[in-house]
Amino acid sequence: MTDQTKFGFFSNIPAVTKNLIIINFLCWLASIVLPRFGIDLIRMCGLHFLTASDFHFYQLFTYMFLHATPSLEHVFFNMFAVFMFGRVLENVWGKQRFLFFYIVTGVGAAMIQEIVWFYMLYADASNAGISLQALLMHPGINNLITIGASGAVFGILLAFGMLFPNTPLFLMFIPIPIKAKYFVAIYGVLELFLGVANFNGDNVAHFAHLGGMLFGFFMIRYWKRRDHDRGVFY
Repeated sequence: MTDQTKFGFFSNIPAVTKNLIIINFLCWLASIVLPRFGIDLIRMCGLHFLTASDFHFYQLFTYMFLHATPSLEHVFFNMFAVFMFGRVLENVWGKQRFLFFYIVTGVGAAMIQEIVWFYMLYADASNAGISLQALLMHPGINNLITIGASGAVFGILLAFGMLFPNTPLFLMFIPIPIKAKYFVAIYGVLELFLGVANFNGDNVAHFAHLGGMLFGFFMIRYWKRRDHDRGVFY
């Protein structure tokens, strides 16, 4: 058996998509192994609130490569979406534009999450009748941590829906095809509802997901306008 046959599946995945998947899984494994040596990768590189003592600006980037460690589900489904939709976008855009889009939507999601956290803390301070400044500097702020590639993944979903709006998608357990544009719209409305409802026990950063979609939307609109003026179409 030749190397080409043996690794044919992986060779068909575009370079950036493949490396993003590999890096995310390696970081997930590192998050499990390193604490045994006294290194808490999630606390070190996960996204903290701006006023937290553990906050560092690099976390706006590094948080998107970390995932929850109790199970494989978080990283698996995020990377499955990158595999399904990211490879299509990379083939259309090229590796540089796709990587730039992935990073910007991920960082954009982090920025939206910071704004949401500030609003939550402001509301808590107002309801409790305490000083906002005191709450922002409270040591417990360090416990606000967000991790995951979902912001960038939702940006990818939006991009796929905008570039291929009529492509039929089959959802798990639903044997009826749904056009990509409706799939993305339903997902966006669902995230907005869940974010506003803020159900007890829901620790998902829904507004960060919407932030990835928002940054992705404006980026695609800008690229389309600029590429159209240059006579480039996709």
